[in-house]
Amino acid sequence: MTNPSDRKVMKVLAGETVFPPPLWLMRQAGRYLPEYRATRATAKGFLDVCYTPDLAVEVTMQPIRRFGFDAAILFSDILVIPDALDRNVRFVEGTGPLMDPISPEAIASLDASGMHAHLAPVYETVRRLRAELPPETTLLGFCGAPWTVATYMIAGRGTPDQAPARLFAMQHPEEFMMLLNLLSEISADYLIAQIDAGADAVQIFDSWAGVLGERDFADFAVGPMKRMVDRIRAERPGVPIIGFAKGAGAMLQNYRALTGIDCVGLDWTVPSGLAREIQKGGAVQGNLDPLLMVAGGEALDRGVDEVLETLGNGPLIFNLGHGITPQADPENVTRLMNRVRGAEKL
Repeated sequence: MTNPSDRKVMKVLAGETVFPPPLWLMRQAGRYLPEYRATRATAKGFLDVCYTPDLAVEVTMQPIRRFGFDAAILFSDILVIPDALDRNVRFVEGTGPLMDPISPEAIASLDASGMHAHLAPVYETVRRLRAELPPETTLLGFCGAPWTVATYMIAGRGTPDQAPARLFAMQHPEEFMMLLNLLSEISADYLIAQIDAGADAVQIFDSWAGVLGERDFADFAVGPMKRMVDRIRAERPGVPIIGFAKGAGAMLQNYRALTGIDCVGLDWTVPSGLAREIQKGGAVQGNLDPLLMVAGGEALDRGVDEVLETLGNGPLIFNLGHGITPQADPENVTRLMNRVRGAEKL
């Protein structure tokens, strides 16, 4: 039986430099894979896949079987938390996620008492994945960060710059902080339950951090993340935490120190000099442009080489700078895998 700390991703999360670096891709289980599309066609809807362990285990395993990634990430969605809060979450083909927008008055009456019962199928999926995955493969749990989840709860949908949530925070500051605090608590509970079910490490996605100014980033992104990390550290010490604040740019410089996370996820816009500075503090993850998985060819090769040249001499989990897109060619993933794993240390 492999000791979890011997898994390559776990070594990097502990601050070791492993070369070639371990590799997985955000949204690696998804629509770009024909086997995913076939499985998805058997379900009534997207959330049915998330809440049906047979289906969620299958789609999580598909990219592991095909590509042999060093980590599997639970197949689910960040919006299962508002769904567990009875916000009428639904996924509409061609539109994306929708839910009932929350009013300031409704925040105080949010009831999380049934959350774990609602999410029990997710925990069952994690248990089954840990049993089915190859022993050398790290299993990652995840959730959305409070700010990002709150943006969807307030607008009822994704928006280009999350102006509804930002305006809500300006006009209803007390209710907004009440919402962030609740989401911090229950999201930490959710991750702890995933850890107890078998997740080796967890990632927190703050996909909309990049729309926040400096003060709001501190209050809405850093503060809630730190509360979550502190809680997980207190209850499940030693479990690594990856934080991905997409679009945060220069504000990532001190993100690890301010939040307590082990690994900083980097999107593809982070300059190489800043990426190297962040890496001096510990592990980083990223940051290939996801469009290169569509372009392929020499452009993909150059992109891979640039990431390795920038970050390959320190603790790095090779990944994309955001999720793989449905237009990506699986053959380009194979090309990426071969180039990373065949790389020679610079």
